[in-house]
Amino acid sequence: MHLTSFTDYSIRVLLYLAVKGEERATIDEIASTYNVSRHHVMKIVQELNQKGYLTALRGKHGGLWLKRDPATIRLGALVRDTEPEFGLVECFRDQNACVITPACRLPPVLNEALEAFFAVLDRYTLADLLDERLPQLRQLLRIPALDVTT
Repeated sequence: MHLTSFTDYSIRVLLYLAVKGEERATIDEIASTYNVSRHHVMKIVQELNQKGYLTALRGKHGGLWLKRDPATIRLGALVRDTEPEFGLVECFRDQNACVITPACRLPPVLNEALEAFFAVLDRYTLADLLDERLPQLRQLLRIPALDVTT
């Protein structure tokens, strides 16, 4: 199984916003942090906004922030929402031309494997990716700690 870079960066964008917490982020800072094109991040943000994972607001007081608590964002659902298809082999796809499809036992085996893959992802949330790693993630993502004195 191979996840697209779109899904990979969707997880990273949401992780960045989760680490950022109440602070708003920008497309430019996320693109710069991950060294990925602004255009690519913009497409990801647009889709994640449409699917209710984050809020994107333009303007002077705009920015990006998580729309939902990280503990409610299941990784399995996120992958299902961002991957275009799960055709592991040709016979899973609409344009199947494999001649052995009627007698092949591979599809049910691969379906079982795909179900197991999602069963594991469904057990974890975005919050699970943070846990005690939040200080290290803040440092790696160059996000300063929140000043709680103000």
